[in-house]
Amino acid sequence: MAAGRARRLLGSLWIALLLGQPDPAGAAARSGSQSLLTGSLVRTFTPFYFLVEPTDVLSVRGASVVMNCSAYCETAPKIEWKKDGTFLNLVSDDRRQLLPDGSLLINSVVHSKHNKPDEGYYQCVATVESLGTIVSRTAKLTVAGLPRFSSQPEASSVPKGSSAILNCEVNADLAPFVRWEQDRQPVLLDERVYKLPSGALIVSNATDTDGGLYRCVIESGGTPKYSDEAELRVLPDPEEPQDLMFVRQPSSLTKLTGQSAVFPCVAVGFPVPYIRWTRNEEELITEGSGRFLLLAGGSLEISEVTEQDAGTYTCIADNGNDTIEAQAELTVQVPPEFLKRPANIYAHESMDIVFECEVTGKPTPTVKWVKNGDMVIPSDYFKIIKEHNLQVLGLVKSDEGFYQCIAENDVGNAQAGAQLIILDLAPATAGPLPSAPRDVVATLVSTRFIRLTWRTPVSDPQGDNLTYSIFYTKEGINRERVENTSRPGETQVMIQNLMPETVYVFRVVAQNKHGPGESSAPLKVATQPEVQLPGPAPNIRASATSPTSVTVTWETPLSGNGEIQNYKLYYMEKGQDTEQDVDVAGLSYTINGLKKYTEYSFRVVAYNKHGPGVSTQDVVVRTLSDVPSAPPQNLTLEVRNSKSIMLHWQPPPAGTHSGQITGYKIRYRKVSRKSDVTESIGGTQLYQLIEGLERGTEYSFRVAALTVNGTGPATDWVSAETFESDLDETRVPEVPSSLHVRPLVTSIVVSWTPPENQNIVVRGYAIGYGIGSPHAQTIKVDYKQRYYTIENLDPSSHYVITLKAFNNVGEGIPLYESAVTRPHSVPDPSPMMPPVGVQASILSHDTIRITWADNSLPKNQKITDARYYTVRWKTNIPANTKYKTANATTLSYLVTGLKPNTLYEFSVMVTKGRRSSTWSMTAHGTTFELVPTSPPKDVTVVSKEGKPRTIIVNWQPPSEANGKITGYIIYYSTDVNAEIHDWVIEPVVGNRLTHQIQELTLDTPYYFKIQARNSKGMGPMSEAVQFRTPKAESSDKMPNDQASGSAGKGSRPVDIGADYKPPLGGSNSPHGSPTSPLDSNMLLVIIVSVGVITIVIVVIVAVFCTRRTTSHQKKKRAACKSVNGSHKYKGNSKDVKPPDLWIHHERLELKPIDKSPDPNPIMTDTPIPRNSQDITPVDNSMDSNIHQRRNSYRGHESEDSMSTLAGRRGMRPKMMMPFDSQPPQPVISAHPIHSLDNPHHHFHSGSLASPTRSYLHHQVNPWPIGTSMSHSDRANSTESVRNTPSTDTMPASSSQTCADHQDLESTTGSYLANAQEEDSAQNLPTAHVRPSHPLKSFAVPAVPPAGSAYDPALPSTPLLTQQAPAHPVHSVKTASIGTLGRTRPPMPVVVPSAPDVQETTRMLEDSESNYEPDELTKEMAHLEGLMKDLNAITTA
Repeated sequence: MAAGRARRLLGSLWIALLLGQPDPAGAAARSGSQSLLTGSLVRTFTPFYFLVEPTDVLSVRGASVVMNCSAYCETAPKIEWKKDGTFLNLVSDDRRQLLPDGSLLINSVVHSKHNKPDEGYYQCVATVESLGTIVSRTAKLTVAGLPRFSSQPEASSVPKGSSAILNCEVNADLAPFVRWEQDRQPVLLDERVYKLPSGALIVSNATDTDGGLYRCVIESGGTPKYSDEAELRVLPDPEEPQDLMFVRQPSSLTKLTGQSAVFPCVAVGFPVPYIRWTRNEEELITEGSGRFLLLAGGSLEISEVTEQDAGTYTCIADNGNDTIEAQAELTVQVPPEFLKRPANIYAHESMDIVFECEVTGKPTPTVKWVKNGDMVIPSDYFKIIKEHNLQVLGLVKSDEGFYQCIAENDVGNAQAGAQLIILDLAPATAGPLPSAPRDVVATLVSTRFIRLTWRTPVSDPQGDNLTYSIFYTKEGINRERVENTSRPGETQVMIQNLMPETVYVFRVVAQNKHGPGESSAPLKVATQPEVQLPGPAPNIRASATSPTSVTVTWETPLSGNGEIQNYKLYYMEKGQDTEQDVDVAGLSYTINGLKKYTEYSFRVVAYNKHGPGVSTQDVVVRTLSDVPSAPPQNLTLEVRNSKSIMLHWQPPPAGTHSGQITGYKIRYRKVSRKSDVTESIGGTQLYQLIEGLERGTEYSFRVAALTVNGTGPATDWVSAETFESDLDETRVPEVPSSLHVRPLVTSIVVSWTPPENQNIVVRGYAIGYGIGSPHAQTIKVDYKQRYYTIENLDPSSHYVITLKAFNNVGEGIPLYESAVTRPHSVPDPSPMMPPVGVQASILSHDTIRITWADNSLPKNQKITDARYYTVRWKTNIPANTKYKTANATTLSYLVTGLKPNTLYEFSVMVTKGRRSSTWSMTAHGTTFELVPTSPPKDVTVVSKEGKPRTIIVNWQPPSEANGKITGYIIYYSTDVNAEIHDWVIEPVVGNRLTHQIQELTLDTPYYFKIQARNSKGMGPMSEAVQFRTPKAESSDKMPNDQASGSAGKGSRPVDIGADYKPPLGGSNSPHGSPTSPLDSNMLLVIIVSVGVITIVIVVIVAVFCTRRTTSHQKKKRAACKSVNGSHKYKGNSKDVKPPDLWIHHERLELKPIDKSPDPNPIMTDTPIPRNSQDITPVDNSMDSNIHQRRNSYRGHESEDSMSTLAGRRGMRPKMMMPFDSQPPQPVISAHPIHSLDNPHHHFHSGSLASPTRSYLHHQVNPWPIGTSMSHSDRANSTESVRNTPSTDTMPASSSQTCADHQDLESTTGSYLANAQEEDSAQNLPTAHVRPSHPLKSFAVPAVPPAGSAYDPALPSTPLLTQQAPAHPVHSVKTASIGTLGRTRPPMPVVVPSAPDVQETTRMLEDSESNYEPDELTKEMAHLEGLMKDLNAITTA
């Protein structure tokens, strides 16, 4: 049945696609869209909605009430009513009946103290058979209570012309039914006599006719209820002034939009007060405003309230003698309103749809959904998304109907609906349909997603034009969902948003242009269970224990799901966005060092072996208060007269209050008597008038802030002197002593000095101005002000200005002045010449010095005037238009804080007075690189398909690379807590972002970290990523792979049979390192044979060279010997030795050498040792550590001492020459030179001599054997005697000034020339060979076949950057080759020499001219010893 339904659905979908309609499977089609109609049996939406909905009603007992309701549909709907959520049975109800239009009539409302059957919430329900049901908004019926007076009018008297208020407080429900009578006659209400909404009566501007007996009446149906009578007496005008006071103050109100709000405000006193209003401290204009009306007595009425009317309203009563204020808040609430209503939707079965609904209101409304009148309960298939929208997943036919979004808040509710139609499907067109897809499998199963793959149907093996639909459902649920492939021919899909540990049933249907084909067999797949993490810690509590500390306690999580390892306590200052955390082992913790009297939020996360659990809710606590930590600010003194001084100040700076400021303590004293201090404690106001002082006396004042904890620090003493005599204010001030005007284009600056007679009080100054007359406008300023700028004037106009001083008596004599404003078009001053020769000098990774010249200065470029320069810069990115600027008064500026390895552009302008130049020509500079400051990100580890022992590591470059990434180093280990030098190392060269690691142990957890490298060195390591290898190897893995892999890892040998022959091409050892299949005996024989052949060639060449030596060359050599010392082999870089074969197996050590900040630094191409023990950083204590290190390496002599991690930990290997069928690479060995004086090779740091920089570099094109290493290179590599005492070391200059020799002009020279351009503090490690035999050694370069080239795919990397020793030592230029724990083909290594000019044609001459018979004799002695060793090895 499900398959048939799917076929019908797909038939509709492919027809829709064929006709160019949008694909309906992804989202809901909206009303009016015809995208789903094609190929479907068309049905249209049916209009069905409410014409009238019930509204809230206030009624009285015994009255009749009609709840209106009317619905529209083509078929007459059936109307029913619900009260408080339950359907009313109106058939047998004699008081309630249904009217023809659907309204509900309630006759004779029943209401008593214990029986309230009619009061409640009513809802109208309309139903059309076979279509659906809709419900109206809910309406509240309120029945007013029994008439009762909570306060009654009382006898009172009112002076004529004043206001009186008569109280009559009743229930809010009954207030509309209250009216007043005077002497048993109805009171006529007008603008003078007004009834408040509460029922009270205000009589304003009282006259004699207002006197009499008053009572209020409640007429709520039935018998009226009367209050007591009270007499209002009208008194004649009082002769004495009376205090101003409120008899009714405004109270805070909450109103709905559209309602009216009345703030009562009645004040009495004599003279009669005048009432005015402010809103949010702004004057409220009531005259002619329309909505704001001043009622009787001064009350304020606001009609049709809006949200903008909310705020603080202040009633101000002023009668000339006094002013009083009263405040009230107006809160405006808004019933729910729809911003977006649900829309009608067409859909097919199995589709997912979303009804959208967006509402607003105040308070924020809640939303619920109703389907055909019944509440929609959220489930796995009905979900509320984005707060208000309804999502229905996997539609079935029964989901059809009307859906309504009902929004509700405290002040109202509203509904909006839409119809869902599920279309029936038309049959497919004629033509061959696809058969069922084959081999549906789940290739990836997680907790919440599954990836399915399948093969094309038998009917269409190519399958390029087929699309697929994947139907899935939970086992046992008949609600099926569908997911379509994104493009034709795709045979996999990712199903997301699944539930953990749940069984799902999947099937796949293919479809072609004719329609959907057969369904595949159902496939059951269970999702993975989620990792069991701890739940939230219960009962978290935080309590302040001091002004700077808080103690937080909690309990063990209830759903522990495993032992809790520790807790992490997070805390954050309120209003900040940076959270701090601390690890806690127990169930409580006290955090110290917090800010005083500051709110903090705290939360706790429990950790178990799986990771962090669910966080608790935030708890907020405020630290305790303390005395303020800073004094008040800006204390100023103002002498008022001879006996008083006014103090003004500002509170202490924010963040230093340490609590609520409760007041201020003022201390003052006479300056002449410092011991006599008077204290005055005031409130929280920021001013205080100190009175009762002595005349003509200087006083000092200081102010301190108070909290409940005590007094904070006080300000410094500030002094002022009282006047000798009080100033006179019985007459107006005299004329100001001066008036000055300075005209500008549209303004005039006016300045003045006070009157000469200082004994008359000046309260301020009045400035009058106008064109031709000073009386057009007047501005008043404070008495302390001495200047003012008159703005918004007309250019080129004649203004007359007058200045008068004034006080409380009046204005003084004016002073006149006139001025003409400047014309508008004032010519700009001529621009200056821009600076020239702007240059950017890069100083470091974040600093560039900008220099320039100024042609407008004299030739000596000396600045003698007040000019300054503005430097601006930005990164040279077209999208970046934001400049940073800085000013300088010299001809250079140091720009700091730049980003590393970033191109910046700079320009400069000069400013002198009002004149400025344009920007100069731009200069560019790129900051130096810096080591990466962030680790590689998004590190993932996946298993390689079909090769479970091989994994692929992927990552992304670090976000802060600070330079071009030249490589990565992958560390991995089975123990995440192991020391980093115990991890295995995989180098990755270049900027590749993926790497394969082979031959891992099955069913073993590995941990991976990655470190990025640029030319400056290594960045930080990434966090460890765990990956467990699969449990079983794939069945199709070749046996010889297993054998070679096992052997390469040092595990037990695999029985491969007697007939097994090693493959010619070699095989891969662990991690992709090529391994020779030849056994060790064969390898040894080949090495010995090559060694013997090499020795014979050396002897022949040496004899030939000796015979060609001329007497002239002998003299030249003698001269060199006299310079370089008596020993022939010590320090002479031009002594070229025959090719050495390094027979004895050496240990390797990393030493640092200087490295230039060249953008393309020269790297070694030497394989990095897999065991990080092989990479020993050199620190400043190299002298003391070097012997220990050497001894520790000797402890690893045995090749069998392999470390753990499945034998993958590399030791320092014997130096072997592997031979296999792979193209041999040139091999260049290290050349330690051993002093014949010192055969024991004692180590001494002072004996390391080397150029300041030397580099190892990739050898991309192998040299032929004749040029694989120039003689100069061999000589240079021997120029420092590594193992002789420091007294034997020769200066570098002596080794390079003698010998008639030219270096070979080859890539070596260019490499070194490049390498020696700049010095840098960075160091690059190089490999040093520690000799184990006093014999000299030789290197035999392997012969490369024609056309062979270096394989750049082999992993190689520069060695780790390390810090250089503090003392200046010379190091030997050496290179290393080795397999480092696994057999690898030798890597090409170039040892660069000094950048001398080299010529290939001079090589033979040099080799011939540098040997003498005595040298040959010694060489032969070495060879004899060498042969003995070879014989011993062969015999063994």
